[in-house]
Amino acid sequence: MIPVTTSSDVDAVVIGAGISGLYAVYKLRKRGMTVHGFESAAGVGGTWFHNRYPGARCDVESIDYSYSFDEELQQEWTWTERFATQEEILAYLEHVADRHDLRSAFEFLTRVVSTVYDEESALWTVTTDTGRSVRARFCIMATGVLSATNRPDIPGCDTFAGESYHTGEWPHEPVEFTGKRVGVIGTGSSGIQSIPVIAKEADHVFVFQRTPNYSIPAGNRPLTAEQIAEVKATYPERRRLARMSGGGTPFTPYPKGAMEVDEAERRRVYDEWWQRGGYLFAKAFPDQMMDRRANDTAREYVEAKIREMVEDPEIANQLIPNDHPIGTKRIVTDDGYFETFNRDNVTLVNLRTTPIVEITESGVRTSEDHHALDMIVFATGFDAMTGALARIDIRGRGGRTLREEWSAGPRTYLGLASHGFPNMFFMVGAGSPSVLANMVLMAEQQVDWISDCLDHLDEHDAASIEPTERAVEEWVAECNEKAAGTLFPSANSWYMGANIPGKPRVFMPYIGGFANYGNICAEIAAAGYKGFEIVRRAAIGTPTELASKKG
Repeated sequence: MIPVTTSSDVDAVVIGAGISGLYAVYKLRKRGMTVHGFESAAGVGGTWFHNRYPGARCDVESIDYSYSFDEELQQEWTWTERFATQEEILAYLEHVADRHDLRSAFEFLTRVVSTVYDEESALWTVTTDTGRSVRARFCIMATGVLSATNRPDIPGCDTFAGESYHTGEWPHEPVEFTGKRVGVIGTGSSGIQSIPVIAKEADHVFVFQRTPNYSIPAGNRPLTAEQIAEVKATYPERRRLARMSGGGTPFTPYPKGAMEVDEAERRRVYDEWWQRGGYLFAKAFPDQMMDRRANDTAREYVEAKIREMVEDPEIANQLIPNDHPIGTKRIVTDDGYFETFNRDNVTLVNLRTTPIVEITESGVRTSEDHHALDMIVFATGFDAMTGALARIDIRGRGGRTLREEWSAGPRTYLGLASHGFPNMFFMVGAGSPSVLANMVLMAEQQVDWISDCLDHLDEHDAASIEPTERAVEEWVAECNEKAAGTLFPSANSWYMGANIPGKPRVFMPYIGGFANYGNICAEIAAAGYKGFEIVRRAAIGTPTELASKKG
């Protein structure tokens, strides 16, 4: 345990030591604040600490998926590949933590169980599973959007006698696949990335697929010394372009719509974005995610590529999605996924036609067969965006709980704050571009905004800030309206919470774009934090209203 002060009171508590939590600690300390962090894992890294499954990589290029706040760091750190492995990303985050002494702010292996707001003192009391309690003026929820693992409720799960792993909770010690019959349940990102690696070592791999996904080869390769030198020399311009973009990377769609060009030009553009690799393919044309005809041209292009890669036409048919427009579920970035089904030791089990009935002591039984296994890998993803917050008992003004407030879907203003929860900020989550953008620059953008907001509170001797109910209503409506103008709601994706039984079906990210979101946040700040209620502290424990900006 790290003592904070004799009274255990600090200016801010940061929950989570991932990308956003680390930067929050750095920025708040720079303001001269006392900061204490809690992290349930044994070290820093967040998602990249836990997701150690074989083949784990980021689908944003390494040179962009990195902090921009430290110019010396940008120049000193050298990425080895276009798309870094989990190991390299974690090493980078550990380096950043050590470079800026960020570990010293955190208690590790400590899970926050509740955060309760006291209106009289305008303080949050944060309590952990170790019995520790810390009072703080501000609470930064950097809990991560892909951190609450989802384990499906399959009959017999606890009876399996072999090895069992979840890709989001992968052990730190090596897992041996050689000579084993391995079942992989799930074909989202972690399944698609891990299956080719496992298949190279295992005796046999059974891929249990309920929903096929679109995946595009990463085109990964080592970065040359010349490429690295060029990037480091042009980082300022690269970051400028990234901040002006829709997704926080320095790429912009083709200037015309997919249906405004002839077939030859359309194919040329798709070829170009296919070579870029991965999820960026969804951004080739500006109308691709809004117009079904435009989307169909992208879908047909990728389907033809899949048929080229998979030798058995019937297997190819089963691997091609037919239930959602391409890009409405995040396109996976893979390394030889479809070609893996050409191997003799890989069997595709189509759960649409032969669903899982139960897990037995010796394997998985479907409606048609029993598959004997030595190991089961659950690549079943996360309770995304809101799951980690839902696992904490968060109580704001009047004892209201965040679970109740968000029971019909997340309700935020700018994705940053929620009515009734003063001085609590949410990082890179629902109501912000979040997972639709480069998460590192997204974290910097939000933390910088929060820091400026705290400067404003200090200047006005304010005790607290929270959004008005009207502001939340209008922001939720705007998020919903923007999503409804796209093809995204037509897919049963984790963006919609559709992978979690009973979860409200709401498109959770803000889809208006990274740059546009940043401009909106800046305008609201420039207007004196329009849409927020700010309360001044005339004396400790007796706050009086400073401003109520209804907008």
